[in-house]
Amino acid sequence: MTSPTKTGRFIALEGGEGTGKSTQVARLADALRERGLVVEITREPGGTPQAEAIRELLLHPPGEGWTPEAEALLFAAARADHVERLIRPALAKGVWVISDRFVDSSRAYQGGAGGLGDDAITALHSFGSKGLRPDCTVLLEVDAATRAQRLAARDGDASDAIGGRSADYHAQVADSFRALADTDPQGFRVVDGGGSPEEVHERVMSVLSHLIEGADE
Repeated sequence: MTSPTKTGRFIALEGGEGTGKSTQVARLADALRERGLVVEITREPGGTPQAEAIRELLLHPPGEGWTPEAEALLFAAARADHVERLIRPALAKGVWVISDRFVDSSRAYQGGAGGLGDDAITALHSFGSKGLRPDCTVLLEVDAATRAQRLAARDGDASDAIGGRSADYHAQVADSFRALADTDPQGFRVVDGGGSPEEVHERVMSVLSHLIEGADE
């Protein structure tokens, strides 16, 4: 394995429930490590002990759950700790950071489907995480039927507080993600998440070639 490069890279995989993000995060990390790169896998909400504690509160909330505003604030708080304690230090050491979700999930879920608006979410991110953006955001998309099938296989009757929301809500999330990608074609790469994990991985590697090529030299 080569030593870490001077400058790390930050890649986020985004998408709604059942798009295969976690599977593709692991495959991407393996592929980069095979090229001699040092890779850190992380997730949102989570990534640090403090953020993981907030994750539990968000996915399994007490009582009647959180208001939309409180939910957005909790996500932003978890992200602020995640960025400060894990992501920025890793990048400074030359590590490639791959995150299963980042701020665009908050923009799509709380800002879009949750009705809070993009300005509110980006303002929280600007304050809490100094506006950090990935070098590239890979958006995985699947159709509604595939999403429902994968969620049923993954969760059964035990969905968390966000995954268990209505089909209409998740359709709004998907639409919000696509709108974000359409307005930022330089920052996003949209990938068809249908098909086998191997097929999707090949697509992911293809759209990230501009970052990966030459990185192991």
